[in-house]
Amino acid sequence: MEIVFISIPLGFLVGVVLALTGAGATIIAVPLLILGVHLEVAEAAPIALLAICAASTIAAFHAHLQGTVRYRAAGFIAVTGVMAAPVGLWLAHKLPNAHLAILFALILFAVAVDVWRHAEKQPSETAAKDAQRELHIPSTPCQLEYNGGRLRWTWPCARVLALAGALVGFLSGLLGVGGGFVVVPVLKRVSNLTMQSIVATSLAVVGLISAMGVISATAMSQLDWAIAFPFTFGTLMGMLIGRIFAQRLTGPRLQQGFAVIAVIMAAVMLFRVMSTLPH
Repeated sequence: MEIVFISIPLGFLVGVVLALTGAGATIIAVPLLILGVHLEVAEAAPIALLAICAASTIAAFHAHLQGTVRYRAAGFIAVTGVMAAPVGLWLAHKLPNAHLAILFALILFAVAVDVWRHAEKQPSETAAKDAQRELHIPSTPCQLEYNGGRLRWTWPCARVLALAGALVGFLSGLLGVGGGFVVVPVLKRVSNLTMQSIVATSLAVVGLISAMGVISATAMSQLDWAIAFPFTFGTLMGMLIGRIFAQRLTGPRLQQGFAVIAVIMAAVMLFRVMSTLPH
């Protein structure tokens, strides 16, 4: 019962941060479970995936109502990710926890740096880049047939999206991360989609791939439902309440605040791992 009371506020924190700073914030779910409930990475990953799946699915449905999700691209990326997710999940239970924790901390640190870097950019720069993406740039593998039309599928485009999906699926199974920090930069680099469409498509991908991770973890009896249910409930409640304040509080400083928190969590994870290693 004590774990339940701890899991709900931890999930609530993830949901609030998600609502205020974006889907990439779910990467803090695993560190919170490790530090707050004292789980190992392999134990925390499936629980985080369940919360990520629920939150991303709701956010993707909202984006669907706005007509910004690219279904074919999301489905194609997700298919390759679904095939790789069980491999990552299997490997997570074969590797030592210390190795997984170090890898997760390094990824968390890299994500924090990227968030901080993008938060420093002015909104005008983002708008200018969105305008450029709507143009037909020959060097871009995945291009729209016309503004608002479908993506033109070419071999370079399919290859890049398949590799991105496989990486996201593998990391979601291995570390319990949603993978938006992979999908968003890839789509920004290889397509001329607007940022709104990129984020919406990323949410759909994360929802589909994390669902497969949850199914695989359940089939392998590696998901602790006693922690997963209250944590997911807290995440959804936090996301719903956070949305109320999202319009007032969003901005570069908030993104940078998330980056600072992520760096601190990565440092704490590394410190804990290093303190347990034999000298």
